[in-house]
Amino acid sequence: MKRALIFAAVGEASTGLALLIVPGLVGRLLLGEELTGMAIPVARVAGIALIALGVACWPGTPLLGMLTYSAAVTLYLAYVGFTGGSTGILLWPAVVLHVILTVLLARAAHSERIMA
Repeated sequence: MKRALIFAAVGEASTGLALLIVPGLVGRLLLGEELTGMAIPVARVAGIALIALGVACWPGTPLLGMLTYSAAVTLYLAYVGFTGGSTGILLWPAVVLHVILTVLLARAAHSERIMA
């Protein structure tokens, strides 16, 4: 069981990393078409989620996976907002929400480490 979980974690994290770095290529290889426009940032957020899923499934705590996702998506969404990419009305509230979640998850991870 542990080997299967590690294999799945590595596979998902690898796919997530590919989506984060070269989303157009992944789209072409998986779906037969290049990803363009708004599909690129959506694919990158999906990539971040897959990396976090891989971290969560790796032997350890799922809390680290959620912390990874929240911190990474905070940074990416803020980057999109600051670089003048497409910004919807909920972009900055989403950034603030993820900052709060990241802080809460980091505190929980820190407390968990102290308790162990």
